[in-house]
Amino acid sequence: MRHVIALDVGGTGMKAALVGADGTLLHQARRATGRDRGPEAVVGSILGFAADLRAHGEQHFGEPAAAAGVAVPGIVDDERGVAVYAANLGWRDVPLRALLGERLHGVPVALGHDVRTGGLAEGRIGAGQGADRFLFVPLGTGIAGAIGIGGSVEAGAHGFAGEIGHIVVRPGGVPCPCGQHGCLERYASASAVSEAWAAACGDPEADAADCAKAVESGDARAVRVWQDAVDALADGLVTALTLLDPRTLIVGGGLAEAGETLFSPLRTAVERRVTFQKLPSIVPAALGDTAGCLGAGLLAWDLLGTDGRRPAAGRPTGAPPAPRNSSEVTT
Repeated sequence: MRHVIALDVGGTGMKAALVGADGTLLHQARRATGRDRGPEAVVGSILGFAADLRAHGEQHFGEPAAAAGVAVPGIVDDERGVAVYAANLGWRDVPLRALLGERLHGVPVALGHDVRTGGLAEGRIGAGQGADRFLFVPLGTGIAGAIGIGGSVEAGAHGFAGEIGHIVVRPGGVPCPCGQHGCLERYASASAVSEAWAAACGDPEADAADCAKAVESGDARAVRVWQDAVDALADGLVTALTLLDPRTLIVGGGLAEAGETLFSPLRTAVERRVTFQKLPSIVPAALGDTAGCLGAGLLAWDLLGTDGRRPAAGRPTGAPPAPRNSSEVTT
């Protein structure tokens, strides 16, 4: 059975799948990255995982994978296949595509940025399906973005396209590790909301999910924290839609799990700010934490041309299971 390897590398764990030409998830697994052992160990973990996936495909489906797609965090040079830098993994200038190609016996390998790869999946088979232009914005520890155009995702001239989290929405505001002050992600990311709510309620363990629950219960302090984040997010999004004019705006990540507690005030705040701009559809992401892995599969099929290039419409069934501790889980 013809299939490809899809691998999504995160800061602490990796999600993987063997994907058939029709989008079927034939096999799924998770492993820890092993980042506590250093960047060389992380690279070794990735290569070993990919080799095991290849062996599984050969054993169970009669042939090895025809290609592989890998999504990684940080700065990525898609064209050269180099993982340039990732603070949470500690690596610099890793020729990951070449290393994987060698370990996988010469099959073609695509390397992509994790958010852009997740955006590719959301655009083709998720919440942006059918939209010729979309913007995917996951709200997690930080805030990034993926600009979708005609079924592909724009990387930019230097690989930095979509970094909406570093739009300055509060000039002279909170310092950001990027060197600026007042960046969007310092006000509207899940981590920023967690920090603000912990300070407001006096509980250092409180997080963004707790804030959302407090908003739903009518806590005035939570409402203020939440609205401040929504206002900052709306400011950043309106800047982005003014530049990009997307048809669909897809919001994902941990903060989006609050559902209408986020989306209702956000739609109102964005609508209040637009003047001449066309208001896009503002929708929640559909693929959850499987988006990166599914997008990696799409990258791999794209390498093989039109045969099996795009999985069937709709969300594939059988999302990868949650990991048990740091051991591999397969289905």
